Amino acid sequence: MEKSMEFSYLLDFYGEMLTDKQRTVMEQYYNEDLSLAEIADNLSISRQGVRDAIKHSEAILLQLEQAVGVAARHKALTRQVDRLQILAKQLRFNNRENRLTSIQVEQISAEMLEILEQMETQEELADGV
Repeated sequence: MEKSMEFSYLLDFYGEMLTDKQRTVMEQYYNEDLSLAEIADNLSISRQGVRDAIKHSEAILLQLEQAVGVAARHKALTRQVDRLQILAKQLRFNNRENRLTSIQVEQISAEMLEILEQMETQEELADGV
């Protein structure tokens, strides 16, 4: 069974929707990197029971993300914020050195404004406006 960081990420957003046992199994498997046998020993259940709990929990997490999409929106928002930070630093650094033409400043600021508009649109869609 290949471990995926995606499930660890989804667990951060939707872990509270799982039962305590499911959440414990998932945290030990994905976050603590324990084997099925180690988890089975920790929880006094069979390896098959651990495997079944993982598969069932993965399905729940995927269904929640498909229905709600909070994790995907968070990833998109994080990428946009990262890009804004890069552009702002680029603008500040190059402006201090007087390396930018007014056209370049306009291009960078236009990209920043476009990102902000996309973020606003995503927020409105998430709020159901």
